[in-house]
Amino acid sequence: MKYLVILSLISSPVLAAKIEVNTYYTSLDYAQVTHVAANQRTSGNWCFDTSVKHNDQGWDHYADRWEVLDLAGNELGFRTLGHPHDNEQPFTRSRCQINIPAKTTQVIVRAKCNVHGFGGAAVLVDLNGDKTDSYSVNRGN
Repeated sequence: MKYLVILSLISSPVLAAKIEVNTYYTSLDYAQVTHVAANQRTSGNWCFDTSVKHNDQGWDHYADRWEVLDLAGNELGFRTLGHPHDNEQPFTRSRCQINIPAKTTQVIVRAKCNVHGFGGAAVLVDLNGDKTDSYSVNRGN
């Protein structure tokens, strides 16, 4: 019985880490999200075109992932970045088929590098909004 209780606590969304979008490192040693274009498809799922800036230095130090989180820190989708972008900065990569629960009105998009992890600027996207300097939203309905 103890194991069932522990297992249910581990899988509980309550344990997801709250993400702070206003505290971050500005150094390009950390991957910085510079812009997000969120586009809802007629099917209801979303595509995210995410621009990332980082001081990529070949395979030893490069931005290797970005992800979409709800405000509780639960991962909703991600894109693995399979190689360095030394000569393409900032760069934009897309990921579609991201399912955002209907009640979710805001998401956080953040990026990481293979040395420092997360810690650079993230973008808070209001899915009911239109556009700002940091993001644009196009709803499919």
